[in-house]
Amino acid sequence: MINTKESLPTSELIRQMSEQVSRLVKDELRLARAELTEKGRHAGIGVGLFGGAGVVALFGGGALVAAVILFLAQVMPPWAAAALVGGVLLVVAGALGFFGKRQVAEAGPPTPERTIESVKDDIDAVKERAHR
Repeated sequence: MINTKESLPTSELIRQMSEQVSRLVKDELRLARAELTEKGRHAGIGVGLFGGAGVVALFGGGALVAAVILFLAQVMPPWAAAALVGGVLLVVAGALGFFGKRQVAEAGPPTPERTIESVKDDIDAVKERAHR
């Protein structure tokens, strides 16, 4: 049990405050580490799944592109069919890249937001008690 301010010398109060601030900083660092670990784990799993989906889609898309080229080659020269399909694919790739970049920009930085809020609350509480 901590005694009241009136019964403790100033040096003891300063020592206790120092210990409490040290404990608070360590707790905040643990919270930030846990939050970033959680975000990193989810991001890693998502990136792995996204990569696997991309590989499978690449093979499926290649087969469909070949089918479209072969189909168009029946009504136009094969080189023209391949050029037409390639051009359409490049336009689609450009649109996807544009929208993907915009989504990444909207995601924001991977900062530990809960920890930052907690630290701000701690600072406000310390300031409030210091003014008493």
